[in-house]
Amino acid sequence: MEIAHPFQINQRGRTADVPEDEHIRNLIEQVLFTMPGERVNRPTFGSNIRQVVFAPNNSELITATQFLLQGALEQWLGDVIQVQAIEATTINSISEGDSLQVIVQYIVRRTQQQQVVQFTREV
Repeated sequence: MEIAHPFQINQRGRTADVPEDEHIRNLIEQVLFTMPGERVNRPTFGSNIRQVVFAPNNSELITATQFLLQGALEQWLGDVIQVQAIEATTINSISEGDSLQVIVQYIVRRTQQQQVVQFTREV
């Protein structure tokens, strides 16, 4: 059973579940956008992506961010997925504000299927 995130109750009054692909997407999202120290029982869980968003935008920062995210995903989800590529970019919009876009390309270890997910968050 793959539990839905955020936690929900289904129509029958039981814990809602989701398909495996959506569950893995939810796990990736949790790792990427949870700050270390945010979870009491797992103080090292997550990545520091929110801290690098406001740093000067250059090629060294982009490379460092990709390594940071890949390391966090491999540490926490290495038994579930194999990360192939990560692209993290900031999008500056005067009308809508700044946002962060992360694209993760990975292989699901159990099925060997290649997947690509994209997340966009306002910062």
